[in-house]
Amino acid sequence: MVESPFSFSETNPLRWGVIGCGSVTEKKSVPAYQIVPGFEIEMVMRRNAEKAKDYAQRHRIPLWTTDAREVIENPNVDAIYIATPPDSHKYYALQVAAAGKPCCIEKPMSPIYPDSLKIQGAFEQRNLPLFIAYYRRSLPRFLKIKQWLDEGLIGEVEHIFWEKTKPPSTMDLGGDYNWRTDKKVAPGGYFDDLASHGLDLFIFLLGNIKEAHGTARNHLGLYSAFDAVSGSWLHENGVTGKGIWNFGARHRVDRVEIRGSKGKIHFSVLDEAPLELQNALGQQIIEIPNPEHIQQYHVENIKNHLLGRGMHPSTGKTGVHTSWVMDRILGKL
Repeated sequence: MVESPFSFSETNPLRWGVIGCGSVTEKKSVPAYQIVPGFEIEMVMRRNAEKAKDYAQRHRIPLWTTDAREVIENPNVDAIYIATPPDSHKYYALQVAAAGKPCCIEKPMSPIYPDSLKIQGAFEQRNLPLFIAYYRRSLPRFLKIKQWLDEGLIGEVEHIFWEKTKPPSTMDLGGDYNWRTDKKVAPGGYFDDLASHGLDLFIFLLGNIKEAHGTARNHLGLYSAFDAVSGSWLHENGVTGKGIWNFGARHRVDRVEIRGSKGKIHFSVLDEAPLELQNALGQQIIEIPNPEHIQQYHVENIKNHLLGRGMHPSTGKTGVHTSWVMDRILGKL
């Protein structure tokens, strides 16, 4: 066990402050922090006072504010979870690093790789724990896929392909504002929000990527960000990869195929679909449901990391690498 500077328990919990109370925090994340023993939410921030107060009351959180600095500088807050849109991640993260507190940042780490580097550097300089909310690295369904790969059940891995498409939403078609499709906030549009999960997962499953290229365009003109992206990449171990992401398609598709010398694996990144393994022994189909609060295992791994019980699979270092891959595919590097 690695000696840890952090000491907390159910009777003396680590108190979290949350910056941003959007939809991701309602069920996916904040309740996960509340159910993990030894963690509690002390304070939340939202720019709208009425919504901040309502959120705090509904989630039984003692304090709320409209000023993020009050959360960051509160002596009764030990760690910070940043759950704002990605264009503000660097702004808040640098303040958290300056305050000397551990931090978890929602994905993507930032809209551009240079900002991700600055965030990571700030925490590394002060030797502070930094986590990125790529929670799929901690989900049992994807750990099962990693187990299959590590056990060589499809032989030597050769190629991975992901097709992710979806029709435009009602919000897209109506022209309503959505930060996820605002190129100032998320230049890649839904690619930033959704494809980042898959690319980060593939790095976790198959190792770091050493080359990545792609093309991106705005095909339908419904919003300012890109709506169609294609990319190819090469993992350091020689596995090739390809992805197609079309957010103005007629049908919804979320299908990954990992091909090996002795079989293949099929699964979905975002949809809760069965896992399929095909090899010389036949076909195996299993279903592993996600937890009610999907970030639960991610948060449990934060706890274990802080207590010195293991290394979290999604850190600032891994988040920076995913940021680099995304910018390469979008042609920004």
